[in-house]
Formats: sequence, structure tokens, C-alpha cells
Amino acid sequence: MEICIVCYDGFDELDGVGPYEVFSYAARAGADCTVSMRTLDGQDTVTGSNGLTIQPDGPLADRTPDLLVVPGGGWNDRRDPSAWSEAQRGVLPERIRTLAADGCTVAGVCTGGMLLAESGILDGRRAVTHASALSDLRAYDDIEVIDARVVDDGVLTAGGVTSGIDLALYLVARDFGEEIADSVATTLEYERSDAIHITSDDD
Repeated sequence: MEICIVCYDGFDELDGVGPYEVFSYAARAGADCTVSMRTLDGQDTVTGSNGLTIQPDGPLADRTPDLLVVPGGGWNDRRDPSAWSEAQRGVLPERIRTLAADGCTVAGVCTGGMLLAESGILDGRRAVTHASALSDLRAYDDIEVIDARVVDDGVLTAGGVTSGIDLALYLVARDFGEEIADSVATTLEYERSDAIHITSDDD
């Protein structure tokens, strides 16, 4: 499984790095996955919302990963750069929409879920985002907001910041087994959350 975490100037560092660590440890524990941090345009460095500068692994370019993780950051402050400015620019939401149409599983962490909402791929689905942005998510008429840490309705969303770790651990358990997920949680000394809403055919 190829996992790409898309990063952009103003992204919340833990939104991206938390899942990155989970998937990296999962690979070491035997999961058949690779994880990388990628930008849309191949810029050499990206600076997060708290000032951390990282060197991405390369551009997302024309690749279609099996899983795309979209972090949030700076949404409520309407700062530039941020998830908010990425939504206004429109390029990232369009790429998210294209990748989803091509069969890529998409997951939003924190206000990264707002970028998924802007892309249209949450229409008709259940979702969650950071508590402070729930009113913005509710403004989309076709999205049902769920009170949960992680929501899996085909497209995945998670609440604020550290919930990205819960999202990644859930995906590791779902795709590679509970044993590997437990191993990763033990390594991280992290207590897995059971506040996960999974939409079934009966919902």
C-alpha cells in the first residue's frame, strides 16, 4: 500500500507527522506499506503552522497512491498560508477530488476534513473535523456531522490534531490487522481510541 501525506505551507505539523510515524512503525512491524510526505508542486521545503520546516519526499505529481492523508492547519484563524487559504486557492481540493475519482482512499485529519468538504467528496457522507470548525462543516448541506474521534464513511475524517494518530491506527488495524496496530500503539505508548464511527450498509 502506498500512502502519501500531502503537505503545504501552513499545515499543522502533528496532523501530518502523527500519521507518518504510525504508518512508518507499522511498516517496520510487518505491514506492507510505504509512507511519504509530498507536496502538490514539488517545492523543496514546507513550513508548518508552528514554524517547523520539513523537506518533503517529492511531488504528488501524477501518482495515485492507495491512501492520501490530508492534514489541516490554521483554518479558524483564516491565516495565509493554511488549510483555509488552500481551500480558497482551490488546487488541492481539485486534486483530492481527482484522486478520489481514480480510486484513491482519502482521509482528512483535523481541518483537513474541510479541504475534503470543499472538494465535494464528503457530499452525502458522515464526517467530523476539529471541534472549533464543526459549524463550518455543518454549513455544507450534504454532509452529516458525527460526534466521533474518527469517522469511516468510505472517505475518512478525524477530529482535532492528535486524532490523526487514532485515524492511522484504525487504518493499520483495518488493513494490516489488530496485532500490528497494537504493536505500533505500544511503541508509541498511545492508548487507542474506540470512539470510531464506521458506516455500514444498514445505516
